[in-house]
Amino acid sequence: MSQSVMVDGNEAAASVAHRLNEVIAIYPITPASPMGELSDAWSAAGRRNIFGTVPSVIEMQSEAGAAGTVHGALQAGALTTTFTASQGLLLMIPNMFKIAGELTSTVFHVAARSIATHALSIFGDHSDVMATRSTGWAMLCAASVQEAHDFALVAHAATLEARVPFLHFFDGFRTSHEINLIEELSDDDLRAMLPMDLVQAHRERALSPDRPVLRGSAQNPDVFFQAREAANSFYDATPDIVQQYFDRFAELTGRQYGIFEYVGADDAERVIVVMGSGIGAVEEAVQHLVASGEKVGLVKVRLYRPLDVKRFLETLPDTVQRIAVLDRTKEPGAVGEPLYQDVVAALAESDSARPVRPHVIGGRFGLSSKEFTPAMAEAVFAELRNPTPKRHFTIGIKDDVTHLSLDWDADAFREPADVRRAVFYGLGSDGTVGANKNSVKIVGENTPLFAQGYFVYDSKKAGAVTISHLRFSPRPIHSTYLINRADFVACHQFQFLETRDVLDVAETGATFLLNAPYETDEVWSRLPLEVQQQIIDKELKFYVVDALRLAGELGLGTRINTVMQTCFFALAEILPREESIAHIKQAIQKTYGKRGDVVVQKNCAAVDRAIEAMHQIELPETASSEVRRRPPVPENSPDFVKRVTGLMLAGLGDRLPVSALPVDGTFPTGTAAFEKRSIAHSIPIWDPDICIQCGLCSLVCPHAAIRSKAFPQNSVNGNAPAGFQTLPWTGKDLPDHNMVIQVAPDDCTGCGVCV
Repeated sequence: MSQSVMVDGNEAAASVAHRLNEVIAIYPITPASPMGELSDAWSAAGRRNIFGTVPSVIEMQSEAGAAGTVHGALQAGALTTTFTASQGLLLMIPNMFKIAGELTSTVFHVAARSIATHALSIFGDHSDVMATRSTGWAMLCAASVQEAHDFALVAHAATLEARVPFLHFFDGFRTSHEINLIEELSDDDLRAMLPMDLVQAHRERALSPDRPVLRGSAQNPDVFFQAREAANSFYDATPDIVQQYFDRFAELTGRQYGIFEYVGADDAERVIVVMGSGIGAVEEAVQHLVASGEKVGLVKVRLYRPLDVKRFLETLPDTVQRIAVLDRTKEPGAVGEPLYQDVVAALAESDSARPVRPHVIGGRFGLSSKEFTPAMAEAVFAELRNPTPKRHFTIGIKDDVTHLSLDWDADAFREPADVRRAVFYGLGSDGTVGANKNSVKIVGENTPLFAQGYFVYDSKKAGAVTISHLRFSPRPIHSTYLINRADFVACHQFQFLETRDVLDVAETGATFLLNAPYETDEVWSRLPLEVQQQIIDKELKFYVVDALRLAGELGLGTRINTVMQTCFFALAEILPREESIAHIKQAIQKTYGKRGDVVVQKNCAAVDRAIEAMHQIELPETASSEVRRRPPVPENSPDFVKRVTGLMLAGLGDRLPVSALPVDGTFPTGTAAFEKRSIAHSIPIWDPDICIQCGLCSLVCPHAAIRSKAFPQNSVNGNAPAGFQTLPWTGKDLPDHNMVIQVAPDDCTGCGVCV
């Protein structure tokens, strides 16, 4: 029997893949790594698949090796899969051509990610999967966490009947790392969908000395072309097979999907065609516009390859006059992006008696996880209304070079008032993200509310800014975009207030929770003037807690997550206070139980003391601070650093226009020197009296924040500042020299490796 669970897209897909396969070849790559890691952990724990065996999980030394392993295992008759993304998928292309050419049933699960071009990016778009279009794989695209779960099953079932291998993909990070409430498929559901006679047929096609055949030969011009065309009927049949399994899936679960799906006005004149997580934002825009009387609609693309032209045309309302096709990739030099070209070709080949052939325009959006919102979708619909809309456009950026971008009004769309929205600013490895993942699961699994969690990571990962976006709603949540108006804002690192505008996202009357390393009566005076003014203007309910001090007293080091999580539940009042505390302690036991009772007890003590350590600040009528928010880089910085790097460091890189960025990804060197994050709560102090001049502290510092220097003794005579500590150099190579070890406090992260 199915049950509701809170999982992210990676776990949703891996849960099905692990239960349906016998061999899983893996190699880690962001953002697909968790699928392999989970499968490895499940097999290590002895979790069996639906056939009663524990899948063999094999980690190779590259993605090419993983693909080769998959190919070999398939030829031995094993049900086999892998997980990958980006360059990892590209390394699998040679094997993908072979697997498809040999009509071998399998599924690769891809957390779609940008391909490195002018720069590497770990974030999501469709450039990797689009690079595999010519391999001959069917391509099934999931747009949500639930769909990643469901489509994994449909793909594994359909590939056995079609004999065409499937690429099941979903957007990296936006879907792979989003936590949402889904209906979990049971083992019985999987068994009911999987055609066991076709599993046996797959096994009988294995290379075996009992049934010897030749496979993988070399062919000359006399027969290669004909053999290439011989598989056409398998591809022609694939769309019908996928739809049949969608229909069978609906009978089992009640969730009906189509190869293409239309939502919107029955008499729509303007339609957007899109696939992937962008569907959520467009669908919300359509609902909003239709409610106000607009004739608009959305076509969701599920099965991208093979593209069923007939079904696509049948999905479009006859009234459609204009279509905007949105692609989450860029193909430089092409007439248009892949989905756009396919839609244009489908309409050109149409022999249907349409009153008018729609005018089609194509746009790029969301490259490298660039934000895409309902307001942007509404701007695309507005462009379709223009007498002469741009044939090709971009949305979500400001293009002041080729002028392809559309303008949009960020306030054109507001989320429903009954959706609770919370944003948390934390530091990589301070526990903020982990605590918020637990919070989402607590609400989603213990209240009638639906819950969603999405976590924005900097590519620097540990020690970088993390922003957690949590939604709680009485309805299922399909909002695949960041929160821009929150009724709860938490800042877990006080120093963020000095460099970035964390309260810009706060609604009027919102609650603001701050971790402040000061006594309650001095916190207000420590705030930058700009922050004070925002708190007053927005009439925020302002609470503070010294979570770091409390964590230190309880032996938790810098892990402030438990304290801050408890304060959130106390203020948000989503659950009764005592009930939320009980759930937090259960989550602590589950998360930290393997580390021993001492760790569990310390965290539980933090829960018990957190609320009494939190205090509300009474707001004065005027802002009076003598502190000002620091500029992201010094005034004497080079022009490029001030114009470009500074905005990126302040978290405002989205505002940079096309003209501000180098055309080939070539940046000036040395710009990292201007990034002074000042994130350490405590820094090492050099004690010359016990220093043995080994140099190891400087050697091991991962951020080069500790520097040692030897210099002639007479070079500082009378010029050294007060308190300047030095030590005579003991080495024979530098007579009459002193040495000093200094720590750059703005660069130190407080990691403690030097100690």
